[in-house]
Amino acid sequence: MTTTPDLTQLTPEQLRQLAEQLISRVEQQEQAIQERDQGIQQRDLKIGQLTHEVALLRRHKYGQRSEHLNVLQISLLDEVVDADIAAIETELERLKAPATTPSEKRQPKRSPLPPELPRTEIHHEPDHTACHCGCQLTRIGEEVSEKLDYTPGVFTVERHIRGKWVCNTCETLIQAPMPPHVLDKGIPTTGLLAQVLIAKYADHLPLYRQEQIFTRAGVALPRSTLAEWIGVCGVQLQPLVDALRDTLLQEPVLHADETPVPMLTPGKKKTHKAYIWAYASTAFSRLQGVIYDFTPGRGGQHARDVLGPWQGQLVCDDYSGYKASFGTGVTEIGCMAHARRKFVELEVTGKSQIAAQAVEYIGQLYGIEQDGREMTAEARYQLRQTRAKPIAEALHAWMQTQRLKVLDGSATAKALDYSLKRWVALTRYLQDGAVPIDNNRVENLIRPWALGRKNWLFAGSLRSGRRAATIMSLIQSAKLNGHEPYAYLKDVLARLPTQKTSAIHELLPHNWKPVDDA
Repeated sequence: MTTTPDLTQLTPEQLRQLAEQLISRVEQQEQAIQERDQGIQQRDLKIGQLTHEVALLRRHKYGQRSEHLNVLQISLLDEVVDADIAAIETELERLKAPATTPSEKRQPKRSPLPPELPRTEIHHEPDHTACHCGCQLTRIGEEVSEKLDYTPGVFTVERHIRGKWVCNTCETLIQAPMPPHVLDKGIPTTGLLAQVLIAKYADHLPLYRQEQIFTRAGVALPRSTLAEWIGVCGVQLQPLVDALRDTLLQEPVLHADETPVPMLTPGKKKTHKAYIWAYASTAFSRLQGVIYDFTPGRGGQHARDVLGPWQGQLVCDDYSGYKASFGTGVTEIGCMAHARRKFVELEVTGKSQIAAQAVEYIGQLYGIEQDGREMTAEARYQLRQTRAKPIAEALHAWMQTQRLKVLDGSATAKALDYSLKRWVALTRYLQDGAVPIDNNRVENLIRPWALGRKNWLFAGSLRSGRRAATIMSLIQSAKLNGHEPYAYLKDVLARLPTQKTSAIHELLPHNWKPVDDA
């Protein structure tokens, strides 16, 4: 308790110091109030935006379907809408004021799980059975809840049995709580959630196909329910990908690439071209990881939004969207595979005698890279200086000579011009043993999206595309680190609810260890 000083006993200097302290305290309080008010305004604005978005999605879900969509497209779009609604509702719950008492959400009545499925009993009892009054507690019953578990190919049921213990003297009731779960009050275990995510985003199985597979196994799981699970998991996993992005942006060398993905906005009749961008560490780095970013267009601002203040060496193709970053401290590293591809196309079609020689030169450079693949960065640099640099200089001189001999506008001239105009960027890898010769690594990492397009046809919304980018970032990064994606996601989903925000990096694919190995 602070006592009020007797102002009549203070000297003028003491009064001046006291006044300064009071003014400073008032200013701090005013600043804290202003920051709190701004936070409330931003939260209310976000709540309004999400509420409007979910209203539009519900209107689409229960409204008239477009006659321009076939039955399969409508089914796939409905899956997206259900997942988006679940994701938005999860975000809205997080934005509720802590002081607000949450309203009791009406839980849908679930059908009992098939009795023929194998069951495993998991007992939850209090740590001690002594009442605080000193008496011994008596077990008066139990509460049983069932969760549906899945290991590839087999459904089982977890029976969670929570004993009820009461003190006959003071009538105190004690019951062990259920372990925290990434999806509160749902029936799936993290094993089943991981299976649904892996099937959709790694095996590219739409939810209607998964529903059919589960039905044949004797379990009815509507695709709308599966979609809700995916929507919630996407929100819960987002902090992991945010942390992974921050970690990747500490790398001195990154790969980047982008590919188009059709996107159909709910309520619209046509798809338009959205893009998925990939940013990955190099094969030479100790950190193995990739993140994907889903955007509604291909503008260079999207790349700048991800890279932010990062200043390193970026391995990419010649797309103009990256050019603005090169003026802000980012160094361009060209892709030798793109240069080679121009000549291979001419060689295959037999339209150029020069092409075969160019391919031979570039093949020598790749042969040297193969020899240095397992070397340290310094040893690889020395190898390149000794063996690759003379070949590159000879190739450059040869290209300049041949360019004078061919007609402007010819296919051969265009292939030569592509390399000559980008020669500085194409040969920067010679100056740093940690820099790769081409961008093939990230092109391989973006290929799963091309495979997925054949199954899910289009992204149903911007939100669903970003959710896919989040989950696929974790799946592909897990693969890069030698993890089985199902095991990784199952464990991460189990640990997320109790993982401290300050320790979230422990669950990133390059740091993750199974609980048994931790």
